[in-house]
Amino acid sequence: MSYTLHDMGSEGYEFSANVWNWKAALEIIKALDIISEGKVRQMGYNALGVKVEIDDAHTIGERLRDEILPKISPNKRMFADGTITDEPDDGTIYRDEVEQWKNYSVSHDWVKDFSDFCLRSKGFQIY
Repeated sequence: MSYTLHDMGSEGYEFSANVWNWKAALEIIKALDIISEGKVRQMGYNALGVKVEIDDAHTIGERLRDEILPKISPNKRMFADGTITDEPDDGTIYRDEVEQWKNYSVSHDWVKDFSDFCLRSKGFQIY
């Protein structure tokens, strides 16, 4: 499953995320307490067209850049629960319920790219 974030100010400017990154990103956004938990939950469903207004998009971008990126050096990644590892993602799909959390993480580069998208956007819609 994938998600496409469309800039509400520039046709053709978009950001793509797979479920493995997006689920972790949503948990990080929820922990930053920028937008309501209900809206974050809605952002987890693709094709709904949930809108994130410009002020919230810019705040997300700023907080990711200023608070999350310094924690994840280029050789690390962050899981949905906020823990950080320097083990590279080897593509293993963890099926055991106890280990499924290991499937969802974001890398330094992914967070940087998402932060840049948020800061440059005029708000975005998720499909």
